[in-house]
Amino acid sequence: MSHSGSTLILIMAIAVLAPLLAYAVGRRLPVPLVIFEILLGILIGPDVLDWARPDALIDGLSQLGLTMLIFLAGYEIEFGKVRGDTLRRAVWSWVAALALGLGTGILLGGGYAKGVFIGVALTSTALGTVLPVLRDAGALHGRFGSVVMAFGAVGEFGPIIAMALLLSGRAAAESAVLLGVFAALTAAAVLWALRPRPPWFSRIIAKTLHSSGQFAVRFVFLVLALMLGASTALGLDVLLGAFAAGLITRLVLTGAAPEAGPEILEKVEGVGFGFLVPVFFVVTGIEFDLDSLLSGGRTLLLLPVFLLLFLLVRGGPIWFLAPRDLDRRDRGGLVLYGSTALPLVVAITTIGVEDNELSAGDAAALVGAGMVSVLVFPLLALKLRARAGEKTLPSEAVRGSETW
Repeated sequence: MSHSGSTLILIMAIAVLAPLLAYAVGRRLPVPLVIFEILLGILIGPDVLDWARPDALIDGLSQLGLTMLIFLAGYEIEFGKVRGDTLRRAVWSWVAALALGLGTGILLGGGYAKGVFIGVALTSTALGTVLPVLRDAGALHGRFGSVVMAFGAVGEFGPIIAMALLLSGRAAAESAVLLGVFAALTAAAVLWALRPRPPWFSRIIAKTLHSSGQFAVRFVFLVLALMLGASTALGLDVLLGAFAAGLITRLVLTGAAPEAGPEILEKVEGVGFGFLVPVFFVVTGIEFDLDSLLSGGRTLLLLPVFLLLFLLVRGGPIWFLAPRDLDRRDRGGLVLYGSTALPLVVAITTIGVEDNELSAGDAAALVGAGMVSVLVFPLLALKLRARAGEKTLPSEAVRGSETW
């Protein structure tokens, strides 16, 4: 059997085992599924058992998994809830976090290039991990859920924009122009998506939804491919195209097939969370530099430092700019949810290591801190708000948190 084949078998075996472990452990302590996928990836990786090593095929599947993750994150955003004063506060809190992050990153990294990677990573929010927690706790559709949605959406979209502007290797003016062109293309696509679809469009969706035709699912992947192609043609990060594709797809399906939309999303999620996304997280574990982390010294010390910085850099501005109608417990919960980070941290550090701007040790410390944030912050937020009388089911709240 080829090396790619054996590695893929191990990865899919972990993809099956991880939910079982999450379910078993979740009865006592809710642990997000992504943690098991990364930890088991580390176990079979070169630093422990040395059973699996990524190659071109596995890396390609991993990149597709990251793309699907960002696409689904864009799809999750409900425009009706992300607007007004709450959205303005979310934007300004992220801008403040970016300023703090860049300053902190440059000081820690000892230079601008390395500091930008660290700084942008500190401003991200794992909205895809937070949303299932809120949904299972019954808080997603209330006032608190809409606020988390707004701050989390900006915490996802902002770092992607910052990556396109600051991490592209081009002059800022050139990046801004290309980003403007992409924004214009995205705006045109949004306007097209908002137009009423012809009757045949909805009929074909309904007729092929349970057949081999799967028109709607194929249409979704066409939109994704077009936006990825547009971002690549402009020299922008493909994550920007994936995120925009998620936004556009939601608008199209909401207008053309509101009743079938949830079922279509389930089918797309089946491809993403059933195959591609687990590959991304397991490969993240396989490529994790465990030796650098366990060797002690600066790398090990940086992990708790970065974890604290997630709270200070990302969470500090959220605390001060949170809507005034939130009480202290809700404000604290918002800070904890907003400071939860991982997938974009993985993406940013991967780019940094590939560009020789970040050391493997610094990347491991950042990713390790992100893993701890995903494990600890949502659970603390649930407990904090539960004390205020909110009815939550902690063992259910984090179960199934495959996403960010």
